[in-house]
Amino acid sequence: MTTTLTHSGSDGERPARSTMKDVAQLAGVSVKTVSRVVNGEPGASAVVRERVLRAAERLDYRHNLGASTLRRKDARSGIVGALLQDVGNSFSAGLLRALEDTLRPSGLSVLAASLDEEPERERDIVSDLVARRADGLVLMPASHRHEYLLSERRAGLPLVFVDRRPHGVDCDSVTIDNQLGADLATAHLIAGGHQRIAMLSDLHEIETAQERIAGYRAALDKAHLGFDPELLVHSVRSEDEAARVIAGLLGTADPPTAFVTGRNIITIGAVRALRAADVARKVALVGFDDFPLADLIEPALTVIRQDVRRIGTEVGRILLDRLAGDSGPPQHVVLEPTLVRRGSGEIPPPA
Repeated sequence: MTTTLTHSGSDGERPARSTMKDVAQLAGVSVKTVSRVVNGEPGASAVVRERVLRAAERLDYRHNLGASTLRRKDARSGIVGALLQDVGNSFSAGLLRALEDTLRPSGLSVLAASLDEEPERERDIVSDLVARRADGLVLMPASHRHEYLLSERRAGLPLVFVDRRPHGVDCDSVTIDNQLGADLATAHLIAGGHQRIAMLSDLHEIETAQERIAGYRAALDKAHLGFDPELLVHSVRSEDEAARVIAGLLGTADPPTAFVTGRNIITIGAVRALRAADVARKVALVGFDDFPLADLIEPALTVIRQDVRRIGTEVGRILLDRLAGDSGPPQHVVLEPTLVRRGSGEIPPPA
């Protein structure tokens, strides 16, 4: 049986979505039997199950997952929330795909959101996902303290931090050794003969930015090169801003001969500035984070690569373990980045 509903704001009418009652009537079974079949519960024979599924297909029936969640004893929604800084960024997009590929075979869907370094936005989205009974949360936090998650932690909600560690709540995390990565980048340029090495970094209050700056300075210290505060520029948030900073540094009386850029967006801005100044083959560049087409730029980009797929896979593995009942102590996985030499980081300083 199908009824019609007048569509508000439209001259026409459209059929209402089919219900379990409609399926039961067409299949000649009870509503309870339809419920058992669509929820994957035992109690229906193979013949009856096939009849119900054929009826559901004929009626274009779509199971109401929200309603079934309220009825199920485990109260699972089948949804994992992934709160990343910018899902449009290649790093976040790659991580999200790896996470989805890991969770999907277990029947879990990923609901993603961008935080844009806004702590209030983070708390609002977390609250919304908890209200929607998300089975777990993956968080690349914008906030610096995370005690607000303590009640969810005590309630048993799986929480996995990614890229940044939790503070104020002890839960699982997957990060990389950011200090090591920046140390590798800077030391590589020093080994190539550079002494005037500038670094462009993200917001100073971001933990990953602090760690990468520490790696940059550690490499300078190990090489006994003095730190010049004029060569460290933080709080660079966009490609255009990065390009302006690079142009300004190149215009100084004693310009840097090499750059370390602390994020893929900053690296793209740096490439544009070096090309605009016609020094792309004269000034060395090592970027933090790989990204699509980085190997096709001229010269091809030398980068510090994070294994984004492995990061997402590790996050998914931990989530699945927690959902399966693992109640062990929090895991803190730290992965090592790698230096990928392609050409831009191997340009020597002027003779």
